[in-house]
Amino acid sequence: MPGLKNKTRKVAKGKEEHEPEDQYFSRAVAKGLDLLQILESAPKPMPLNQLAAAVRLTKPSAFRLLYTLESKGYALKGDDGRYAINHDLRRSVRERLISHLLEAATPHMRELTREFRETTGLAVLFESHIEVVAVVDSPHTIRMGNTVGRILQPHASSLGKCITAFQSEERREHLLRCYGVNVITDRTIVDERELHTEFARIREQQYAMDRGETCLEGQCVGAPIRNAHGEVFAALSMSVPLIRLGPEEQQTQMREKVREAANAIGEALAQ
Repeated sequence: MPGLKNKTRKVAKGKEEHEPEDQYFSRAVAKGLDLLQILESAPKPMPLNQLAAAVRLTKPSAFRLLYTLESKGYALKGDDGRYAINHDLRRSVRERLISHLLEAATPHMRELTREFRETTGLAVLFESHIEVVAVVDSPHTIRMGNTVGRILQPHASSLGKCITAFQSEERREHLLRCYGVNVITDRTIVDERELHTEFARIREQQYAMDRGETCLEGQCVGAPIRNAHGEVFAALSMSVPLIRLGPEEQQTQMREKVREAANAIGEALAQ
């Protein structure tokens, strides 16, 4: 089979899009899969014009794809004309996405724990909450713990704040309303303006810190994981008891390693 090459073509508003230059590549199938991924991550049903813009298609072309997906049971169209992914299919797609994420992330989590001997965690954004999906525990007797299936605070934990910070304003507010902005320790940020500033800082730094906001005896750092579309849907973290918190140089190294690992996981998912 011939090798794949990339070609660049012009699209609306002067943007460029790269597609495989291969006789076997189906642009229609690729765009249909793109639509499914967008519908899967959307917090609510989306109108045709928004979906067409997201995949860089004209409305008639996008409508034909969505009509086909609806006819085959992959998408649902509401009375208001908005589209959503089939609920039963959503569960199956989510399971495959998480399975792919775990496959990509587990080696990096184990390596981080091996190098720093501290607990690493992985969390994923669902419709209305953020949930821990994997943990590699520190070998130390005294360690920061986490639990698979735990629902995380979007305003306090490093994983929760990291994922929440990179969502749209509407999605952030949805997550905060669903969980509630509650005081956990005397360091938890509950003021709306302070929380807004914290989220902006996280986006600028590309990592989040939990300095005693969920547990006074520990500190955590979290970094965002992006999907193939550049959207943050997961995060990776490392948690350290204060009794083992090293000098600033060591803390900086840990933050950089967590960020590098999160970026590597995102790159693996995009392949």
